[in-house]
Amino acid sequence: MAPSLTARPFPLPSPRLSGAKSHRLLLGVRCGSGSGSPGSGDDDAPPVVRAAVSAATELLRALSPKKPRQAVEAVNAELESPRSVEEVVAVLEADYRRAYFLTGNFTLGIYAEDCLFEDPTIKFRGRSRYSQNLDLLVPFFDSPWLQLENIDKGLRVDTKFIIATWTLRCLIDITL
Repeated sequence: MAPSLTARPFPLPSPRLSGAKSHRLLLGVRCGSGSGSPGSGDDDAPPVVRAAVSAATELLRALSPKKPRQAVEAVNAELESPRSVEEVVAVLEADYRRAYFLTGNFTLGIYAEDCLFEDPTIKFRGRSRYSQNLDLLVPFFDSPWLQLENIDKGLRVDTKFIIATWTLRCLIDITL
C-alpha cells in the first residue's frame, strides 16, 4: 500500500500587494485511507464562504472547455508509485520547486485516485478533480509567488503523514 499523504499549510499573515485588499489563502491536501488527520479542522471557513467557493468552482468547471493534461500525465504514467514516505517527500519538494500550484504541473502519481483534497473553503475527492481545479484556478493568479517553507514527516496511530507549510502570495484577477 502506498504511503498516505497529508499536506496542510498553516495560517500565515496576509501580504499587502499594490494596496489591494489582502486575504489569506489556506489550502491543504489530505490523502489516505485512515480517518482523522493531523489538523483539527478548526480553520474551516464559514458555511456561506464554503458554499460560495463550491458554487464558483462548479460554475467554472461547467463553463470551461475540457482540455487533456498531456505532458504531466505522460510523465506521471512513467512513474512508479512511491514506496516510502521519503520518496513522497522528494516528489513533493520537486513539485514545489516547479511551483506546481501556480502552473498546474504536479505529480499525480503520488496521490491515490480517490484522495481527499481539503482546504478551509472547499473539499472534494479525486486527483483528476484536483488537476481540473488547479487548471481552473491558475488563470486567475496575477503576479503569483509560491515558496515551500517546511516539509515534515509524522506518524499518528499507524498512519504516516506529511505536513507541508508553504506561502502563496498573489493577486486574484476576477475581472469579467
